[in-house]
Amino acid sequence: MSSQIIPVDPFDFIIFGGTGDLAERKLLPALYQRQMAGQFTDPTRIIGASRSALSDDEFRAFASKAITEHVKASEIDKSELDKFLQRLTYVTVDAKSGEGFDTLKATIGDSKAIRAFYLAVAPSLFGSIATHLANHGLNEGDPRIVVEKPIGRDLASARALNDAIGSVFQEQQIFRIDHYLGKETVQNLMALRFANTLYEPLWNSTYIDHVQITVAETVGLEDRVSYYDTAGALRDMVQNHMLQLLCLTAMEPPSSMDADAVRDEKLKILRSLRRINGNESPRLTVRGQYRAGASSGGAVNGYTEELGAESDTETFVALKAEIANWRWAGVPFYLRTGKRLAERVSEICIQFKPVSHSIFEDTAGSIPANQLVIRLQPDEGVKQWMMIKDPGPGGMRLRHVPLDMSFADAFEVRNPDAYERLIMDVIRGNQTLFMRRDEVEAAWQWIDPILASWSENHQTVQGYTAGTWGPSASIALIERDGRTWHESI
Repeated sequence: MSSQIIPVDPFDFIIFGGTGDLAERKLLPALYQRQMAGQFTDPTRIIGASRSALSDDEFRAFASKAITEHVKASEIDKSELDKFLQRLTYVTVDAKSGEGFDTLKATIGDSKAIRAFYLAVAPSLFGSIATHLANHGLNEGDPRIVVEKPIGRDLASARALNDAIGSVFQEQQIFRIDHYLGKETVQNLMALRFANTLYEPLWNSTYIDHVQITVAETVGLEDRVSYYDTAGALRDMVQNHMLQLLCLTAMEPPSSMDADAVRDEKLKILRSLRRINGNESPRLTVRGQYRAGASSGGAVNGYTEELGAESDTETFVALKAEIANWRWAGVPFYLRTGKRLAERVSEICIQFKPVSHSIFEDTAGSIPANQLVIRLQPDEGVKQWMMIKDPGPGGMRLRHVPLDMSFADAFEVRNPDAYERLIMDVIRGNQTLFMRRDEVEAAWQWIDPILASWSENHQTVQGYTAGTWGPSASIALIERDGRTWHESI
């Protein structure tokens, strides 16, 4: 089975931070892949913009190197790469002073193509860039402006950032990107729930015991030292990625796939999350920080050794969340995320309740409850664990096995990177997979009390050995409820 490629209208894609890490690793390779897929129409242009003084040819050389390093060799076609590089131009701009925005405006010219500004820069520059674009009339017509996380570090700063951008761009022109929402499996979560009568009638507290969401990384700080130590895992992963996954898992069926219909339902979930305050924090949350240990590449240092300083920043968070509504009353959502864990895996595990009564003899074996495991990365796919009879004579013996659908095996097509899908949605003007202002602020309204309670209770980080599944307290968090963390297989 293959996918259908639908070309988009011509566009001008302006990358602020065009020579930065995100442009190199993700944006330029994603744009190249979309051209390879035949999704561009002429005269599409890509304009890099940053403080570095580069010529067009130097920027093209940067892009060529980025694509060569971050795209599989089997997916690089020289003629397509040459065609892609000819779409590229470069402008030197200073986001703070506004120098170079006149040149940027002249470079764009009177083009009638769709215009998208991607702010692959520090959040402190978002407001300044938006203001300079407006001062030069580049916010007129129907442009799009794309902003990366973090949108603030708390509710107050998120509101300030939203105010700064919103003062010169309309809400429907602002695309707050969360690349997790561009993953194929995340979108398939909605298809599984709302396009199959098999699941939706069971998707409630009557049949579901609990839900687990895990986003685990094996890497450490890498090149994010300056940012990560001021953020930590709660701000970096839970406030955005994990809460978005929770919303898509728990939300009511939207009236349609219209962007606002979907986001209205996600917002209801965020506003239904029971607040974790005061003395509840030590019981419902765990903070961890990795110590020296072993990873897939061998022995690794602990967080403070990598940082080169003492720090109480958490690299691991586990928490128990509850949604106060009729569908989910009494169903806990267990979330965990961390760095230097045992395995790189992102998945959602729906744990159904056990059968109410077993008709089988003890010799048949135990009957584990059914599970639906939605794997986001790696090896994207879906597994439905269920009980069957073990084949062969000799009586009834029960066996717990998965119905396994691997996307790589089921579809004869490469699995696009999340940024490829999201960039094309920006060009189409489809905001379904992007966060609305009230979503961002509602997420912070739930996160802020946790941060405050950590500070008030002096809830320090608990050490865990690199290459394990986190502090022992995270195991206790779920096992005190008579449950265990799902082990990915």
